Amino acid sequence: MINSTVIQSSTTRIDSTHTVGSVISRDGTTIGYRQYGQGPGVVVVHGANLSSQNLTQLAMRLADAFTVYVPDRRGRGLSGPYGEDYGIRKEVEDLEALLNLSGASLVFGISSGGLIALEAARALPAIRKIALYEPALLMNSERTKWLARYDREITEGKTAAALVTCLKGLQLGGPVLNAIPRWLLESMTNKMMESESKKAKKGDVTMRMLAPTLHYDGQLLMEMTGTVDRFKSLNADALLLGGSKGLSYLKPALDALEKVLPQAARMEMPGLDHGGACDISQTNRGGKPDLVAEELRQFFT
Repeated sequence: MINSTVIQSSTTRIDSTHTVGSVISRDGTTIGYRQYGQGPGVVVVHGANLSSQNLTQLAMRLADAFTVYVPDRRGRGLSGPYGEDYGIRKEVEDLEALLNLSGASLVFGISSGGLIALEAARALPAIRKIALYEPALLMNSERTKWLARYDREITEGKTAAALVTCLKGLQLGGPVLNAIPRWLLESMTNKMMESESKKAKKGDVTMRMLAPTLHYDGQLLMEMTGTVDRFKSLNADALLLGGSKGLSYLKPALDALEKVLPQAARMEMPGLDHGGACDISQTNRGGKPDLVAEELRQFFT
């Protein structure tokens, strides 16, 4: 079990919908978060290539019934750097700091954020319920082979190429994008990054900013590969969500977790893809945060 964290925090009102705050994690790293609504506390843990701003629509749809905390995971946005000895334990400590601050006992994790939610629920008795949307719990190492090439391209300053390497390695673009030649995908990605950067407002976390963080999510995928059996003793109630158009190679993990977790409910959401919980945006036109929020509302109530 992880020991309790000393709470140091600050909060600033941004507008009528939310505040921005921060808490200090065990190793001294600042973890910033956005806070919405009023009611029982729910912490939403985002996945790879995302930040807290990508879950605004989901948080707003829960804000009438819950106090929703959406942290920026370390290394991006409102939070401090990854620091030394990064791994799942650091992420759990960051979540623990926010749970101690907020008193929340409900956690929703998306993709690699689902790994953090799972491990935190195993380590922290304060977590009463977890909901997971397509947790990136790999059954073998096949889906981490892209990482070496991605690291090389990031080092060489080839950001668009690195993003395409990750996109193809994890099959995030679906059949259509996966069929497009690399050179064309790289050109499209460059143009998209340029357009996003021009439109970005102060404080926005762009694709170009997020690109280097994929290395660390890759580390989490590798560290947690094949660990499904460690969750047999999980005490928290669990809701396992996936989209009918989601990532097919993550469905075996959902199947395995459904069998392994002592208290688990499973639901496949028609028409949703891997980005179903996230904001509808230029880069995620398949988001259906209203549908996901409704399932969370019922589970967490």
